[in-house]
Amino acid sequence: MDRKDILLNKQRIVIKVGTSTITYEETGNINLEKLEKFVRILINLRNKGKEVIVVSSGAVGVGKNALGMDRRPQTESEKQACAAVGQGKLMMIYEKLFNEYGQLTAQVLLTKESVTNAKCRKNAKQTFDELFKMQVVPIVNENDAISVDELSYGNFGDNDTLAAYVSRLVDADLLILMSDIDGLYTDDPRKNPNARFIHTVGKIGRSLENMAKGASSDCGTGGMATKIKAAKIATAAGADMIIANGNNIYSINDVMNGKKVGTLFLSEQHQKEMSEEVAPKRAEFRRQAKREKKV
Repeated sequence: MDRKDILLNKQRIVIKVGTSTITYEETGNINLEKLEKFVRILINLRNKGKEVIVVSSGAVGVGKNALGMDRRPQTESEKQACAAVGQGKLMMIYEKLFNEYGQLTAQVLLTKESVTNAKCRKNAKQTFDELFKMQVVPIVNENDAISVDELSYGNFGDNDTLAAYVSRLVDADLLILMSDIDGLYTDDPRKNPNARFIHTVGKIGRSLENMAKGASSDCGTGGMATKIKAAKIATAAGADMIIANGNNIYSINDVMNGKKVGTLFLSEQHQKEMSEEVAPKRAEFRRQAKREKKV
């Protein structure tokens, strides 16, 4: 299947940016230059008539710096306090950048209950649908200040999973996870120079899940395992998913133009179409092998 045919006409797009994408690794401070470029890319997608949702990490890190902490928060209460301080500051920066281009934004804080409880899920979807009608860009994060593991519904645990649930909630066409790695490899390329890059993934099987490693940076909480989990959720819900490197924020444009950037996880519908497309070729290959064997 041609990647351009799959990606070129996507209409409703969820883009998740990780902490490592929008902050400086050395200081943990917001990379304003990159964030401004990111906002311009989003506005341009809006100008093309696309509907975009941002799932943004960074609140805990921003809060940590604002509170003068010289280490990552260790306890649940420290993380919640940092998130409570940082979320407002992060949103303020987003609003300032979007306002420069006359684009309205909305802060949407979700808990796991927002997508697992039927009534809450219906209300959340209505909110997103209305924001789309009003041409507002939703900026989503988990409500970390109140989300704890002990609650009956628990929490998302990472923004890769949150972004996948949001994609399912709003019936998104495409989920883009901006990460600190180019995409999926057969092994950790930082440790194994022979690791091969995987451009396209159809069905997600056990062997693929075994390739996933832990978090690849000290900035965020999500590693490749969480991205595989997110892919399973998103593709089952009908969305294609891309993992791309956030070091080059303009790779979002390359993805939208159908260029061979990152790893593409095919939706179940596209998996079916690919299988139907490949089946005749496999059958012909088997027939040819039999003929050669007889000769």
